[in-house]
Amino acid sequence: MRSIQSVPRGEQAVQQDDLFMSLELGDKRWKLSIGDARHGVSRYDVAAGDTAAIAKCVAKTSERFQTPNAVVHSCYEAGRDGWWLHRWLTRVGVDNIVVDASSIEVNRRARRAKTDRLDADKLRTMLVRHHGGEHVWSVLREPTEQDEDARRVHRELQRLTHERTSHINRIRALLVLHNVRPNLVLAGRDWPAWWQKNSEQVEPKLRAEIEREVARLTLVKDQVRSIELARRRELASGVHPMVSQLTRLAAIGPTGAWVLVHEVFG
Repeated sequence: MRSIQSVPRGEQAVQQDDLFMSLELGDKRWKLSIGDARHGVSRYDVAAGDTAAIAKCVAKTSERFQTPNAVVHSCYEAGRDGWWLHRWLTRVGVDNIVVDASSIEVNRRARRAKTDRLDADKLRTMLVRHHGGEHVWSVLREPTEQDEDARRVHRELQRLTHERTSHINRIRALLVLHNVRPNLVLAGRDWPAWWQKNSEQVEPKLRAEIEREVARLTLVKDQVRSIELARRRELASGVHPMVSQLTRLAAIGPTGAWVLVHEVFG
């Protein structure tokens, strides 16, 4: 991607010929708005995730504006695409930032024209203001790939815990239809014996529905136990991310600890 000039660390002062690019990331299509201070704006529509198309759009704009050595500044809102796009943009020399969507100074519930193009243009305008020194949003700090991967376990465990509760509540609600109340049995290991004794109190189709729900609950509980077991093993071996952070805190002392806490938790 030779058309994108690399941005030296610490030397990101905006020049007149610099290009500003915003990306509005949709599920199937992405909208790009690319412009500079003199020539206006070029707009593009590319397939989601098509990095080659993004590179071509930048090259085409640079050729159109006759700015072959322009530095490209870009931004997009944090969302389900995560950090892979930021890492790719950075790798090819783009000065990219990822924006906290909730911090953007736009009332997204207000009644106004809502199109991808309008949002892409708005983001690009705000990107120019951001590089001009205005505080228009909050920029997120990129986690390392290792830290990002470590967070997956915690988030999956949270989802599974909520799902477990949902299944239990659903089974209880179905049983109450026949005034059958298992109390705390569902949360423990006594369910099979209890169900064998009380299942005849409900109709066959409802009984089958409850048993399918119980099968899903059993799978979720097994997955929760598996994750928790793996985490206990990591803690015991000292490779758990939190143990590593605490070990570093102990090694660098109180002053360095404050710096590390700020880096990790912001």
